[in-house]
Amino acid sequence: MTTKVEEKSVREKVEEFLHKKNYFTDGLEFIEQKTKVNRLYICLGAAALLAVYLVVGYATSLVVSLLGFVYPAYASVKAIESERKDDDTQWLTYWTVYSAFSIVEFFSDIFLSWFPLYFLFKCMFLVWCMAPFPWNGSEFLYHRILKPLLLSTKRTLMNTWKRQKKGQVSYMMRQRKRQQKLLLDMRQEVTEMLTKKRIERTAKIELLLNSDNWKL
Repeated sequence: MTTKVEEKSVREKVEEFLHKKNYFTDGLEFIEQKTKVNRLYICLGAAALLAVYLVVGYATSLVVSLLGFVYPAYASVKAIESERKDDDTQWLTYWTVYSAFSIVEFFSDIFLSWFPLYFLFKCMFLVWCMAPFPWNGSEFLYHRILKPLLLSTKRTLMNTWKRQKKGQVSYMMRQRKRQQKLLLDMRQEVTEMLTKKRIERTAKIELLLNSDNWKL
């Protein structure tokens, strides 16, 4: 029973998304009127054709990159121009996850791109990340992986910075004490040297006063 409610909820979300007023849904409406086929089934058919093309077609990397960039960029511009803030958060989260995914893909693409279904799974992953649901891939990955990782890294960097700062302060204090000790030692040596010379001078004067020449 719960599964049916969830499936119905997902379908309602998809229907709501497909009936939003924009250039994409205007095109769907035109095709729907001409073919008399529900726009949901049109999208499912297009998705099936796209899946086949991503398995056997050419330039699949470019197609997937465009799918992962063009619509999110368009939606992001709309979010910036709108007065709502929740859509801003949604697409900021998407671009954060997309950036992290691009970094990971940069190092793994040379191996994964050889698999025949790689671009199909990549397309499915990006669609999941931009899906109009509160539990889409961007929300899931950000709150489950990226956010804890970033907070942990931030704490580590802050602790490292504090340790370095504390070490620098400790080093400066040690250097200051060392300089003070060096100055005191130099002062003491100068004082001892002057005292020694004064004693020697006094001894010479006493020797001269006590000599026979002074007596005569």
